[in-house]
Amino acid sequence: MGGYFQLAKPRIGVMIALTAVTGYLATVAPGEVNLSHLLVLSLAMMMGSASSSIFNHFYDRDIDRLMKRTCQRPFAVRSVASPQFVLWIAASLLVFGCAMATYVFNPTVAAHLFLGAFFYGVVYTIWLKRRNWLNIVIGGLAGSFAVLAGAAAVNPDQWFLPMLLAIVLFFWTPSHFWALAMRLKDQYAAAGVPMLPVVVGNVRTSRYILINSLLLVFSSLLPWFLGELGNIYGIGALALGVYLLRCNWALIKEPDEKTAMTNFFASMKYLGGLFLVVIMDVHLPL
Repeated sequence: MGGYFQLAKPRIGVMIALTAVTGYLATVAPGEVNLSHLLVLSLAMMMGSASSSIFNHFYDRDIDRLMKRTCQRPFAVRSVASPQFVLWIAASLLVFGCAMATYVFNPTVAAHLFLGAFFYGVVYTIWLKRRNWLNIVIGGLAGSFAVLAGAAAVNPDQWFLPMLLAIVLFFWTPSHFWALAMRLKDQYAAAGVPMLPVVVGNVRTSRYILINSLLLVFSSLLPWFLGELGNIYGIGALALGVYLLRCNWALIKEPDEKTAMTNFFASMKYLGGLFLVVIMDVHLPL
């Protein structure tokens, strides 16, 4: 049973759900938060995430066997008795998640949920991962759709701030994942996956990370500059941006695996902090 749970990549599912919850809380008026809606939204998003994750496990089972990080995954070790049946489970999760989102909220939430699963399961996994170093850049749109889904659960016509936050998610993913890929460069090379460090090496990748993070920090300040969020968010986003860029600069000076992993975890702290200041700015009384 644990193997089937692993197929769903629950940690990614929780992160996708938290992203959607942030989109919801950024859009809903203070005092109007519906906890049952938050629960349903989280469940629907986790179902969509689990669906695409199961498919990712199935499709990548050949290259997963070639990487130490993934060689013990259920499909890689052939511990799944009926792979085709598991694919039916994946499809059912996506259908039920979209149906739940449509019934409780509206079709726009379901559309964003579907597009997030589609970008991860098809655009990233099938079309790009094995072919182009831009795989994680374009495939990273999967996370952007989560914040849009959360906002649409409140009001599908209120799109400007959610779109700005979706752009932040888009720029966050490469800085986050390229740092991890620097550590796993040799494993990706052995599997024939053209992640950026495999293509250009760690030194140039560290520069790409810094450039991308500059775009990330700039995009994170747009909601403040444009008056969509206030000073709690703006000051918090600025401080978090300085923290992330300092970590990136350390990686420029020492583009090794240890510093790369420091950046990987720093990007997670950055995103968690950014979610927190969004929620604080909207819901804390002034």
